[in-house]
Amino acid sequence: MDAMDPLDPVAPMHIDLVDQDTYARGGVPYDQFRWLRAHQPVYWHHGDRVRGWPGFWAVTGHEDVVHVSRHPELYSSYLRLSLFDEPPAEDLSAQRMMMLNQDPPEHTRRRSLVNKGFTPRTIGALKEHIGEICEDLLDQVIAKGTGRADFVTDIAAQLPLYVICELIGAPPEDRDKIFRWSNLLIGYDDPDLRRSPEEGMDAAAQLYAYANELAARRREDPRDDIVTRLLQPDENGEELSVHEFDVFVLMLAVAGNETTRNAASGGMLAFFEHPGQWARLVADPALAATAADEIVRWVSPVNMFRRTATQDTVLNGQKIAEGDKVVVFYASANRDEAVFDRPDVFDIAREPNPHIGFGGGGPHFCLGAHLARLELSVLFETLSRRMPNIELAGNLRRLRSNFINGIKEMPVRF
Repeated sequence: MDAMDPLDPVAPMHIDLVDQDTYARGGVPYDQFRWLRAHQPVYWHHGDRVRGWPGFWAVTGHEDVVHVSRHPELYSSYLRLSLFDEPPAEDLSAQRMMMLNQDPPEHTRRRSLVNKGFTPRTIGALKEHIGEICEDLLDQVIAKGTGRADFVTDIAAQLPLYVICELIGAPPEDRDKIFRWSNLLIGYDDPDLRRSPEEGMDAAAQLYAYANELAARRREDPRDDIVTRLLQPDENGEELSVHEFDVFVLMLAVAGNETTRNAASGGMLAFFEHPGQWARLVADPALAATAADEIVRWVSPVNMFRRTATQDTVLNGQKIAEGDKVVVFYASANRDEAVFDRPDVFDIAREPNPHIGFGGGGPHFCLGAHLARLELSVLFETLSRRMPNIELAGNLRRLRSNFINGIKEMPVRF
């Protein structure tokens, strides 16, 4: 199938859903996704022999993405991992230590050990403190006296970094190095963020060492934080190994930072592009609760994940062979006309809103979904009250990535 002509003779455009430059120039290729949902929702996409990745099945419809997500016995995260690029064989065993790259039952065991730190009750208790963090952040920006800021680095990135430090019991002054490590790990296709694979490996090593120090401090000085709870045995006497804990801190630092940061930045851009919705939020800040979910739907901060077929199967009429690469596109599923009324309209009061910006359900549903919703709702409620006249003040720069729908810079004035 790799020999298939990459230009589908029926499609009115060249279908390429993974060109990083496309995302850097204009964001998500919604026109291509729209055509595919209507004509070939499970589409055989050309590969790239130069870069060493094979052709794959692009899954673009909401129902199909949910099906793949909820059937790990058919679509594995473990066989060839979860990220799009093809991993070298020698990297597989180390990468499979991450929950992101596991299937049940091992994933179920690991997830049960970390779930205790992310219950709705635990996260709900943070609401007041997150409000204090948001107020303090805006105080710092306003105190500069310029009436200007970079929304990404000064506001959107700072909130999840403060919260991560709070969750793991790290001093707030460590947030800058966590931010730097996270950028190096996630920005592998953007030369502004990472110049070589060695930089990413070094960032991971530094994060692991940092996690080891955290664990050692908490074993000597237990506190009421997630790290202490994660280091304690569960009711069956099971506990995370040292390496499992290190990997979890790395995932928390990256996933907990990148998704919220880029949802917040993309959400602010959506308000700039839809000023009527911003006026609506300013008039009624209580809409921040539903706005958080609409922002996640609209932005889809994580664009895609990869799975590998464990056996011959059929998805929406397409025969998929054992070993085939299958890629689910959340950004497309979140604009599916079959599920959402007026999907290309940004509506902060949208209800119901069955978006899958936190994953399509199943074992890999986002562990921090409650936390991300809370951070976004509190941030935008605070912004609407403190900076009602905020506006775009120059050109933004998007992340060069087909994995994260991100913005690197967005100047604003207020």
